[in-house]
Amino acid sequence: MRLSLVTRFSALVGTLLAVGILIALALEHFLPGRPLLVFVLCLACVVPLAIITVRSQVQPILSLFRALEGTVSSYRDGDFSFSLHWPQDDELADLVASHNALGTVLREQRRDLVQRELLLDTMVQNTPVAMLLVADLPQRAGTVVYANLAARQLLADGRKLEGHRLDALLEHASPALVDALARGGDGLFTAGEGEDEEVYHLARSHFSLNGRRHELLLLRHLTAELRRQEVQTWKKVIRVISHELNNSLAPLASLAHSGAELVRRGQTERLPMILETIGERTRHLESFILGYARFAKLPAPRIAPCAWSEVVAHLQAQVPFRISGALPEEAARFDRSQMEQALLNLLKNAHESGSPPDEVELQVRRAQDLLRIEVADRGSGMSEAVLTNALVPFYSTKRSGTGLGLALVREIAEAHGGRVLLANREGGGLAVTMILPI
Repeated sequence: MRLSLVTRFSALVGTLLAVGILIALALEHFLPGRPLLVFVLCLACVVPLAIITVRSQVQPILSLFRALEGTVSSYRDGDFSFSLHWPQDDELADLVASHNALGTVLREQRRDLVQRELLLDTMVQNTPVAMLLVADLPQRAGTVVYANLAARQLLADGRKLEGHRLDALLEHASPALVDALARGGDGLFTAGEGEDEEVYHLARSHFSLNGRRHELLLLRHLTAELRRQEVQTWKKVIRVISHELNNSLAPLASLAHSGAELVRRGQTERLPMILETIGERTRHLESFILGYARFAKLPAPRIAPCAWSEVVAHLQAQVPFRISGALPEEAARFDRSQMEQALLNLLKNAHESGSPPDEVELQVRRAQDLLRIEVADRGSGMSEAVLTNALVPFYSTKRSGTGLGLALVREIAEAHGGRVLLANREGGGLAVTMILPI
């Protein structure tokens, strides 16, 4: 039968009162006419009995409260393995049952959370994308907080990176990676030379974790994907060239047959028109083939000193743009015609991106032993898929594009011992940077 705390303590108080009355009556019987002595003796008997009885009832409750305090402290520390027991069927039993139910829920949630964290950590550790979480606080700026296996393999041959400073780790890293991180923003970069060249995509973002600023760096290896894409692109090129040749050669063969037939019949009045059409189709085919040949047979650059003022003036005569910052005073050393062709391609692409003409800018600056030539715009930028394939020959998002513009820029930069970086700008737009050795 359920007895509430009120009922139990009311019965206890009633019992003590009844005992006190009985003791008082008994003392009055044996000590008649002495009320003060009866009162004192009655108190001497009842008070100790009441204290002992109340303590026996309250002590388990106090022990329960101390146990509750201990389990709540354990919950606060993340330990949900404790539960309590109360033998009585009263309000405290309901409190203990609710407390145990809360502990069960917290244990289940903790177990599910641990399982999800384990799954997430397994996925993150085994992803081929190198992940680095770096503290962005003044007192811990540049300290690696988390690194997965790919990041450890890339930067430290598998050793643990947590607790190390990023700038110290980058002392032994690829110069291309150091330059990409120093530049800021997302983008592609290449490391190595020749057959050992590797292409990476760098993505970075800032966010707050537990109220503290952090930066997440993601490095994705794209070489294998790009090579697969190149194979597909070359297949597409073969189809395009075959289609163009068939479209030109079939009419030429037909027109040549018609001309020969007219000559045989002596009807030469239509012959000039036929020859003119043959010449037009031949010139179109020649222009088409030469466009591809210029890319495939890029001559070795003829390095010579070039004044930047002359180069910029020649470019501004062909396409409008503005200069960001001051031009270097010392002359540059490169193949002027090839470099002007590369910059002209970049500037035209910037205008075709939807950027306002006055937002297309050229910046030339020296960084240590490197020359950075950047063409920036405020157009629509590039998606990650386009960034990945933009430098692949014959890849184009334009319906009538040949896909040779940026590929030619990359070819010219690499012929000069440099490389090309693509990155979306904060606030919109694209920045294409050629990095050349001085």
